[in-house]
Amino acid sequence: MKTTRLFISIAACFLFITTLKAQDEKKTIANTHLFAAKPDSLPKKDSPVIAASSITKKDTLFKPDPKKATRRSAILPGWGQAYNRQYWKMPLVYGIMAIPVGFYIYNNNYYQKTKYAYDALFRAQKGDSSLLPGIDPELQGISINNMLSYRNSFRRDRDYSILWFIITWGLQVVDASVSAHLLNFDVSDDLSMQIKPKINDLRTPGVSIALNVKSPTRRVPIAR
Repeated sequence: MKTTRLFISIAACFLFITTLKAQDEKKTIANTHLFAAKPDSLPKKDSPVIAASSITKKDTLFKPDPKKATRRSAILPGWGQAYNRQYWKMPLVYGIMAIPVGFYIYNNNYYQKTKYAYDALFRAQKGDSSLLPGIDPELQGISINNMLSYRNSFRRDRDYSILWFIITWGLQVVDASVSAHLLNFDVSDDLSMQIKPKINDLRTPGVSIALNVKSPTRRVPIAR
């Protein structure tokens, strides 16, 4: 039960940190010169060369393919995050995935010890004491019933460790896919929605929704 709570807490912290970092990246992109251009620096209608250069810069922004990010993250943990250029997530991915691996090694080690000890005690009850000297010193003096309980407990925790390893692998695949989709979102001022109170013609209160959709970008030929 404690192991389950620990993994849930770690997964929640990972998703929370990912959300905060994604918001910071959005703010950083929104404050760049491509999205927060000053009025004086905007290209004029009669200068197609400047407009074309700005369009070229805008088209060169990194836009990851969600399918590639998902596929690479499923093949190798952290590869999808590296493809999204979110290198700071890679230590988190490997750190979280190392936890179930560590639990697996620990539980499997003691499962093997308790299994051997139980078999030795069981055979000793049948008159064969040849395996008793091989029991680990930590397990000396434990009754056969308690040894059986310990063996089953370590085996169960070992199997849970495998399950949590698969879950953490799936979480980092989902993270890579979602992050790739979010990085393709348009966060410029051309795409916005405002909700504000309004008094209609019948003098009754209401809500006004204004949706501003970004118009398609025209490619202006570069003057030569």
